[in-house]
Amino acid sequence: MPGSSGGSTAVNVIETHALTKRYGKHLAVDRLDLAVPQGSVFGFLGPNGSGKTTTIRMLMGLIAPTSGHAQVLGHPMPRATRTVLPHVGALIEGPALYGFLSGRDNLLRYDSADPDADPRTRRARAEAALDRVGLTAAAGKKAKAYSLGMKQRLGLAAALLQPRRLLVLDEPTNGLDPQGMREIRTLVRELAAEGTTVFLSSHLLDEIEQVCTHVAVMTRGRLITQGPVADLAAGARGRLVVTTPDTGDAARVLKEQGVTDLVVTEDRVTGEPPGRGAGGAGAGDVGAGDAGGAGGQDVDLADLNAALVGAGVRVRGFGLERASLEDAFVALTGEGFDVAG
Repeated sequence: MPGSSGGSTAVNVIETHALTKRYGKHLAVDRLDLAVPQGSVFGFLGPNGSGKTTTIRMLMGLIAPTSGHAQVLGHPMPRATRTVLPHVGALIEGPALYGFLSGRDNLLRYDSADPDADPRTRRARAEAALDRVGLTAAAGKKAKAYSLGMKQRLGLAAALLQPRRLLVLDEPTNGLDPQGMREIRTLVRELAAEGTTVFLSSHLLDEIEQVCTHVAVMTRGRLITQGPVADLAAGARGRLVVTTPDTGDAARVLKEQGVTDLVVTEDRVTGEPPGRGAGGAGAGDVGAGDAGGAGGQDVDLADLNAALVGAGVRVRGFGLERASLEDAFVALTGEGFDVAG
C-alpha cells in the first residue's frame, strides 16, 4: 500500500515501483517493486553483484534511477533527500573514516556535521554510540589502526548517533568474527524492538534467517520474491530424513525410489524427495508409522516408507525437516548461495 505523503503514518517505510538502473548496456536493477513494512527487520538478500547496493544507493538519493520511482518514509527520492535523510541512519559500502582521528573524534566530527544535533550533548551521544557497538575500549585509538570489523562497528555507531526511524545497513557484519556478528544481530533486534525499521542487505542467508522478519530475494538485478521470512521458508520443500542403523540399504532403496542428493551419516540418510508435492514445512523427524503426516505429501512419503520397510530396513525415524531459507532460495533461483560467509 502506498505510504501517506506526510510519512508519519506510512504502512511501508520504503516503496519502489519499476525502479531501474542502467550503466550503459549493463542492467544493474531491473523494474524493482519493493515494499518494506514499518517496524520490520527487512532482509535484502542476494549474491554479490545482484543489485543490492545499487538499489540502496538509489533509495538514499546517492544516485538517480534510470527510470521508475522510489519513496522513503512517504517521500519521493531523490527529490526529498533533505527531508528524509535526517530520519535515516545508513552504513553503505563501509564507513568513510578519517584515519588520523580516533574513533571517538570521528564520531564527534560526524555529529558536528548534523545541523540538528545539539552541541551541548555531542560528547554524551558519541560515548553512548561507542558503548552500544562495543568500541568504548578502543575509542581513543586512531581509526587507521582499526581492523575491518572495528571500522564496521564505528560506521554503525555513526548511524546511531541520533534516534532514527529507518536504519539502512549494507553488509553490516562484513569483517566481523562470529562473536561480533552475534553482537550486531542482537543490536539489530534491540533497535527493531524500540521501533526502528531496519533494512539489512546481506549475502549471508544464515544472517538473514536469524534476525529478519521479512525478506526480499534478488538475483541478477531482479526481484524474485518478497514477504515474511516464515512464509518464504514454509513454501519450500524440506529434506527427507530417515533415521536407521541400516544406512547403506536405506540409501540404496531411496535412490531406487527417486530420492536425489542423498547424504549418509552414521545413523541418518537425507535427500530430496521425488516429485513436486506441496508443503515441506513438517517439523523434525516423526515416527515411521506417521510418515504420511509430514509436509502434506501423504502418498509419496507413505510409499517411500513402505519401500524401506519392505526391503528390511529398520526405520526409527522418518519425515521431512523444516525447510530453511537456503532451501527456499535454491528452489526459487536454482542457484547455490554463500550460506555462512
